[in-house]
Amino acid sequence: MAPKQRQVRMEQRGGLEAIQALEQRSDEELEAETKYKAAAMAILGARASERFDADAARAYFQRAIAAARPQERMQIRRMADASLALAERRAGDLKEAVERLGQTPPTGRQMLALRAMGLLIPSSSAGILARVRGIVLIILLVIVFLAIGLGLVELVSLPFGGIGLAPGILLGLFVVIAALAVAAMIGRRRRSRAAGAS
Repeated sequence: MAPKQRQVRMEQRGGLEAIQALEQRSDEELEAETKYKAAAMAILGARASERFDADAARAYFQRAIAAARPQERMQIRRMADASLALAERRAGDLKEAVERLGQTPPTGRQMLALRAMGLLIPSSSAGILARVRGIVLIILLVIVFLAIGLGLVELVSLPFGGIGLAPGILLGLFVVIAALAVAAMIGRRRRSRAAGAS
């Protein structure tokens, strides 16, 4: 009985090591993989979920489960649960699925961003009401940003005699675009610094 358990553990470790080795390959190379088909399909499923393509992620994980050995299927199902929760922007389910995988759950800020994305840009599987709500929220967000930009422009131009509404809205739009560009640049630098540290 003991040698069989050791063999199962070695096979599981081999599958996990295969995932780590295959992560550097391109999507085309992973599609063509035959020896570690389950690991390759699981990686493709995870990549599809990072692009928020739930249908493609589901299809890849179905192929991964079909190609996996029986002892690997539970781990691939857990990976599929976490990846599909991310692709469908289900923050609560993502946290539980990641904890079941034995990994550290997303931070509060990441969960908040995922919830906001789920509200603004719901997944394709969401109903028509959720999509309409997302469009309305985006329009409201744009109006709020324009109002903030207009307020800042008006505040700065007050000592110089003020500014008209149309030029104020235009300048406010430029201020908002500049602020978003700076925020995106700072976020990208922080991400690259965190990736370099790990």
